[in-house]
Amino acid sequence: MLNLDSSLRVHSRPHFFGWTQGLLQSLIRHEVLICAQRSGEPLSLSVDSFAVNAPDPSIFSQAFLRDAPVAPGLIKAWEKRGFRPVASALADLGALAGGAFARELERVGATRVVAHGTHDSEGVTESFFIFACAPRLDAHKQAYLAQLVVPFLHSAWIRTRMNARIMDNDAPKPAKTSSITSREREILSWIYLGKSNFEIGAILNISPLTVKNHVQKILRKLNVVNRAQAVGKALELRILSL
Repeated sequence: MLNLDSSLRVHSRPHFFGWTQGLLQSLIRHEVLICAQRSGEPLSLSVDSFAVNAPDPSIFSQAFLRDAPVAPGLIKAWEKRGFRPVASALADLGALAGGAFARELERVGATRVVAHGTHDSEGVTESFFIFACAPRLDAHKQAYLAQLVVPFLHSAWIRTRMNARIMDNDAPKPAKTSSITSREREILSWIYLGKSNFEIGAILNISPLTVKNHVQKILRKLNVVNRAQAVGKALELRILSL
């Protein structure tokens, strides 16, 4: 219920990232989330990807689109199952198993996929979501939870895309970020990649205490209380970009 309630509060891409890679992980643990929206006939998809443990999550959406058989193959399997979730190990996906998309997932240890989508009254696919998971997870449980979550996931993701288009049409000016120094922006980027103060200090050749002081300044300047909120606010203000 907390997850479903949280989905209603998602209105921007940083919010969506924070929800799917935060609280939603407690329900459906995944390494990579692929979101696809149908945008025409023949099958044409607009795709986005989200992951915490990858420096550039877009590599997954790019591989998904580049690997031509993947999208139609998974959607066809979903339709054949009566629009019930597809839960399978990559190795069991036949021709899809050896492609670029599968190789990218294997690199992050996500060798099982749970795929589910939404469709209109005529059975035409509207959106499709893929949770790429570690192999140890219970596929049946994940499939059941996907059925509960995907309608809310669809609504939240589509809402963020609509809001992004509205913002683009209004041509907003980037937020002033002069108060965030180049060093603080650099530290923010490493926080986004999940690095600890000790790790950031080793990378930048400064002490962990110095990193901690920078982090405290960042929290004050962004008016947030923790590192996760700082990353979300930085993305929203365009200090960082995914």
